[in-house]
Amino acid sequence: MINWRQICKVLGMLLFIEAGLLLITLVVAFIYKEDVMPFVWTLAITLVLGIMGRGIGWGAGKNMGRRDGYLIVSLVWLIFSLIGMVPFILAKSVPDVASAFFEAMSGFTSTGATIMDDIDSQPKGILFWRSVTQWIGGIGIIFFTLAILPAFGVGEVKLFAAETTGPLHEKIHPRISVAVKWIGSVYLLLTVLCIASLFACGMNLFDAINIAMTTTGTGGFSPHAAFFHDQWNSPAIEYVTTIFMFLSGVNYTLLYYTILKGRFQKFFQNPELRMFLAIVGITTVACTVGLMIENNDGDLELSFRQAVFTTVSIQTTTGFASCDYTLWPQVLMPVLMFLMFAGACSGSTSGGFKCIRWAILWEGLHNEFKRILHPRVVAPVKLNNEVIPTSVQKTLLAFVVLFVGSLFLGAFVLILCGVDENYVSMNGLNIILRQDFTEAFSLSLSSLSNVGPALGYYGPAHSWAVISPTAKVVCSLLMLIGRLEIFPILILFTHGFWRKE
Repeated sequence: MINWRQICKVLGMLLFIEAGLLLITLVVAFIYKEDVMPFVWTLAITLVLGIMGRGIGWGAGKNMGRRDGYLIVSLVWLIFSLIGMVPFILAKSVPDVASAFFEAMSGFTSTGATIMDDIDSQPKGILFWRSVTQWIGGIGIIFFTLAILPAFGVGEVKLFAAETTGPLHEKIHPRISVAVKWIGSVYLLLTVLCIASLFACGMNLFDAINIAMTTTGTGGFSPHAAFFHDQWNSPAIEYVTTIFMFLSGVNYTLLYYTILKGRFQKFFQNPELRMFLAIVGITTVACTVGLMIENNDGDLELSFRQAVFTTVSIQTTTGFASCDYTLWPQVLMPVLMFLMFAGACSGSTSGGFKCIRWAILWEGLHNEFKRILHPRVVAPVKLNNEVIPTSVQKTLLAFVVLFVGSLFLGAFVLILCGVDENYVSMNGLNIILRQDFTEAFSLSLSSLSNVGPALGYYGPAHSWAVISPTAKVVCSLLMLIGRLEIFPILILFTHGFWRKE
């Protein structure tokens, strides 16, 4: 039976975290002498709701079931986004509620797609709030909460099971709250190092803080609309950003062992990391060659810089752009679309399919060829000399079906919303110039994988402002489904979830 009082109690506590973030943003707006009232009103609403949640959950006890955990994880992203869109509305930074919800959901799910065309004209407070949503959403709102849940007498295991991404999880400490604190320390350290590195490369402090938060959160919101090369014209900034995007796409447990424990041999022995490196390496070489031949007139350094930046940005689902990659040779477009699907490592801040699943599928395929040649051979699927349980393989198969099904269903709905139609204005009338399925498909894939920029018109050169309000809501829901890796959302729509037994 679902413990609604316990759910209200935890959600109330989570809202206090959002209130703290709003307070920090309010201070930033005050420092830059901007209108602070959008954040004052939002902060007041958040505190009232948080107090109400804590009041309803007073004396709720310590029992929390697995269904409670899934419901909390699903609700918190929705509630945070609903509250997070209020500053955009009050500051009149967006034209309507659907756009505000889209921008907030894109932030908290660390997707990075935006409907803002005039980013540079936005108040500093709004820009900072966009970055904060991605920073807190990148590592996971629940992750921060798990570090302090024991003080509230709430069982953290159920929330951890619902929030963590990927088919396999490695414990770094018997107590989850302690493990999360260590992971949070790595996340904070990466953010600080990224800020310092970008500032040392010549970026001003405000931009460095914002870019660092959205880099380590693999979100991709930028305080400027221009591409990295056009805005800063600094190869050093592009290389530094590439390095931190890559590190943010690595499993944080692995980073913990490497950075805080000094176990460097464990870093390169990890099969998922090797898969990640292989995809990045092969794709970077392919894009570099393609750019040298057709776009950059044989300029090796420029071609490599654009290729590695774009490859890492898309695969880690960060979404930054140093150039307009939609203008690259058409032969590279399927490669970029694969990167949008591939994703980086599990246990990181990135989205997508995740390299651990690719590694398991690769080993499973290899074993199937063995069985074809030797029908009696016993060949269990192994990663790093550890057998992958059959239950994990079945869950992976179910995930593949649901991911692909959600991708095509999302594309179908977006087509019905008209995002595949390209218009030309003649005599005040909008006439359909052409219909292109790839527009809807890339939007669905980008939303579901939390990449941000898509392909075609909706690439890094344009915002998503032109899509209809209905399409914005659809993309927002796809972002949420992708961020929570499908199961925690879809399970809410099953009959068994709501049964009292």
